[in-house]
Amino acid sequence: MTKRNKGTFLLLGLFALLALYYSRILFTDRIIRAPDIINEAYWWMKGYNDKSLSDLYSCNLKASWDYLINSGFTNEGGMSSMQFLLHLPIILHVIPAPASVAWFIVLHLFFGAVGTYCCCRLVGASRMAAFLGGLIFALAPEIASLINAGHVMKIATISYVPWAFYFLERGFQSRRIIFFLTTAFVLAFQFFNTHWQIAFYTCLCVGAYGVFRLIGVVVAENGGRKKELPRLLLMNVALLLFFLTTVSISLLPLANWSKDTNRGVESGASQPAGGIKGGLDVEEAMSWSLPPEELGALVIPGLFGLSRQEAGPNPDNIPSYYWGRMHFTQTASYMGLLPWLLLPLPLLFRRDRYTWLSIGGVVGGILFSMGKYTPFYWMLYKFLPGINHFRVPKMMMFIPVLGLAILAARGIDLLRDEDVRRAKAFTRYLIGVCALPVLLLVILGIEAGGATYWVNTFVEALSQPTRYEQGAYLVGQRWGNLVSETAIAAVLSALIAAAMLLVKKPRMAQIVPYLLLFLFVADTWRINDKFLFLTTAPVRGKDGEPPPLIKFLATVSNTYRVLPMDGSDPMQYVSQHIPVMYASNPVQQVRWQQYLDAFGVAGPMLDIMNVKYLIMPSADYQQQKSALGDKFVPAFIPPGSSTVVLENRNVLPKAWLVPSVAVIPEPAQRLAILQNPAFNPRTVAMVESAPPFAMENPDRAEQLPPGNVTVSRYEGERIDLTASAPVNSLLTLGEKYYKGWVATVDGKPAEIVPVDHVLRGVYLTPGTHKIGFRFDPLPFKIGKYLTLLSFVLFAGMLVREWRVRRVRDERYADKR
Repeated sequence: MTKRNKGTFLLLGLFALLALYYSRILFTDRIIRAPDIINEAYWWMKGYNDKSLSDLYSCNLKASWDYLINSGFTNEGGMSSMQFLLHLPIILHVIPAPASVAWFIVLHLFFGAVGTYCCCRLVGASRMAAFLGGLIFALAPEIASLINAGHVMKIATISYVPWAFYFLERGFQSRRIIFFLTTAFVLAFQFFNTHWQIAFYTCLCVGAYGVFRLIGVVVAENGGRKKELPRLLLMNVALLLFFLTTVSISLLPLANWSKDTNRGVESGASQPAGGIKGGLDVEEAMSWSLPPEELGALVIPGLFGLSRQEAGPNPDNIPSYYWGRMHFTQTASYMGLLPWLLLPLPLLFRRDRYTWLSIGGVVGGILFSMGKYTPFYWMLYKFLPGINHFRVPKMMMFIPVLGLAILAARGIDLLRDEDVRRAKAFTRYLIGVCALPVLLLVILGIEAGGATYWVNTFVEALSQPTRYEQGAYLVGQRWGNLVSETAIAAVLSALIAAAMLLVKKPRMAQIVPYLLLFLFVADTWRINDKFLFLTTAPVRGKDGEPPPLIKFLATVSNTYRVLPMDGSDPMQYVSQHIPVMYASNPVQQVRWQQYLDAFGVAGPMLDIMNVKYLIMPSADYQQQKSALGDKFVPAFIPPGSSTVVLENRNVLPKAWLVPSVAVIPEPAQRLAILQNPAFNPRTVAMVESAPPFAMENPDRAEQLPPGNVTVSRYEGERIDLTASAPVNSLLTLGEKYYKGWVATVDGKPAEIVPVDHVLRGVYLTPGTHKIGFRFDPLPFKIGKYLTLLSFVLFAGMLVREWRVRRVRDERYADKR
């Protein structure tokens, strides 16, 4: 068997092991029990089953405006690049739902594992050691438990990380531009998977890796004749520029979009630490920082409980849910005990650049993840652009997983090395490994013997309620879990120590790595098993038919919106093409967030957004009936349901003509007026600058004929209207004001102005006019062509590389 065939065979074995490991979620007709999957990912993934491959691969690169979500939503085309992920339609089309969701996840874990395998091989690890490295990446609960959270695209984005480092290191080793460009290409495709925080963190780490490798080159060249630094520096600059052009179809629209969001540079958010404008405030930006005491969970999983389920009854195999200092967590910080015990070996016996770079990834990633608890993150937050736009520092933990995988792979090779095993330092290493179970047993004795003292000392923390649990029983539950997890960690560490001691026997030296691999799989399975929960796949009513409530709302024109106020998921209505006023999203347009913060049903805020129906619990309606008055009346009561559908009798049409305006530049004043039931948006519109011509006096506005507006086309990116204005008027559209829209009046460009804080409008003179609105943001168009040009350039470079290799192989064959 050739070396290449051996590697292929080993990777097929890795795939088979992953398929067996995750078989519970792969070979079933049920679905992963995670809210993000049940309510969102499942539905858009399921849609791939219903389309032909020709439809799935039809190119439609455009900036979209989704009128169904959040009263209109866009990221200016930043997600259109998902069409470049050519594997996605095949996976989701060929594999039937709901199994396609799990296969999508596991195939990406395998993709990341193969990348880790290649990284390990590149830095000198044997095939068996690289196999372990890939397995650590795919099975480490820090990454695998994201399945429980339903973070499908986060897992997909993380799977590209090892490949970025692999090609970058190949570039440094070969000094060839093609590998630097391939690194940029991988980073761009990682970005296309739409989890931009993971992509941003990856770029930071790749940049840091490149800087430290360049420093290493400078040190190595000191006194040497061959100067490689300028060439490598240029290649790294080429990497950066090529990445920016390749990712432009996403990056330019998103950068422009983010400016007007509550995390944008123009959002007005002010950070006390340095007075930074834009982004999140300090408290939110540093949410989900890893508390220092939770580093103990890297050795004792579940030390502070495990992830809390949010999509059903609490599973029985989690004795205690997370109770640490983070708000909550859906994942585990554990990476397996074996990799940590192998880590000292390369530090003792192979202190080369790859060991130090990997150690830097582990230590730096953990320090970053600790967020507000370290000066390191505060410094980055203040001075490094982009950091303050994200709120989960702990999300960086995928980098320590990769660094630990590479170090463990090198460690397992050293464990098999006879010369290493003879060294005195190795004996000291084994003593240290054996000391861990002893230490854990001592801790266990202290926990058990002084239980009363420790519980009384930490009773405040142990009794802290969570979002879903409260009561005195939590103290005993949490302490009992802490003791049992310590005991399990002691037993596991003793088994690993016993296995490692066997390497002193020559006949056992080659068997020990396989024993350790088995222990790692068993160890991670015990934790990951607690996160692989399934439930029945959701259906839309009996036999797939929509329930009565959906049927009723579907009969209403799509120019009107619905507002669920019963706690139900808005996406179930969106999936049936019913527009909703609001859908939860941590990143909102500033104007819209201000509107939501001031929202109330008493004033005209619902009316101007075309919200015709409220879905409210019947009990709440009975309590608020007198306050709601005659404005809201029951329109439909779903059979057997405890909810009622209320019709808004004051709802405004999609567009209307207003003869009078009031110039009110202050947002707070505009929002206060919108909360006032006396304000009539039919006759007076609030604007932020003076109109281009004289408008009617507000006192006379109600006496004027209203005029007429007809909507002839209402689509996501295009709205056409015909308006007959009796006087100078402001055509007000019940759609969000957004800078990416352009308008024409009778075929000529017209200015769009913000109206009533969140709406858009155009001024009209008396007469009949044809008005058109088009969503056509310039950054997307520029980004699209830059990306397509980059694809052409990269294809040309690949052809050139193929020709160079072909010529080289022919010359080599001739010499032979």
